Amino acid sequence: MSDAFPIPNTRKPDHPIDPLFTTRWSPRAFADAPMSEPELLTLLEAARWAPSAQNAQEWRFAYALRGDALWQPLLESLNAKNQTWAKNASALLAVASRTMAMPKGDEALVPNPSHAFDTGAAWAHLALQATLSGWHVHAMGGFNPEATAKAVQLPPHHVLHCVVAVGKRGDPASLPDGFREREAPNGRKPLSEIAVRGTMQGLL
Repeated sequence: MSDAFPIPNTRKPDHPIDPLFTTRWSPRAFADAPMSEPELLTLLEAARWAPSAQNAQEWRFAYALRGDALWQPLLESLNAKNQTWAKNASALLAVASRTMAMPKGDEALVPNPSHAFDTGAAWAHLALQATLSGWHVHAMGGFNPEATAKAVQLPPHHVLHCVVAVGKRGDPASLPDGFREREAPNGRKPLSEIAVRGTMQGLL
C-alpha cells in the first residue's frame, strides 16, 4: 500500500548513502489505516536485532493497535497537541529501557550505562524497517511520564524514552495550524558540523 499523499523527497546527502536513510522521515498526518499485529511485529523484530553492549538487550516496547485496551490510555498520556494527530495512527508504542543489568557470572543487578544508547539503536532499526515496509513512524517526547508509566505498568528499574505513532500517510490538511506547515521531510546539519577527523575541539 503506497502513501495516498506522497511528498517528494528533497533531501540531498553530502556523501553516497542508500536512499532508505533520506526517505525515512516523521510525518504527523496519518490516514487512520488498519495495521495487523504481524505487520507491527515485523518492525519490532528489526528492533530486536539492534547492537547491544554485552548483549544485554535492555530495550522494551509496549504496543497497542487501534481498538486494544491500551490504546486510549496510551493516547491520553500524550500531550494535548500530540493527541490531535496521533489519534489517527494505526499503532502506538511506548519505548522504555531497563536501567539495570546482570552481567554474566554475577548474581546482582548493576547499573547499565548504555541502556539508553542501545535503546536508541533499537528505535532506529524499527524506524528504518517501517520505511522499508511502507509505514511511517513518529517518535514523541511530548508525553506525561507518570501517565504513560501507569498505562503500560512500567516495571521497576525501567525508564521511558518516547511514545511512537505508526501509520500510513494521511492528508496534511487534517493537521492543526502549526503542524500543517511542517509536514515535509526536514534537512540535517552539514556533516562537517557533526564529525571531525581528530579531536572534537571546535565542534558546537
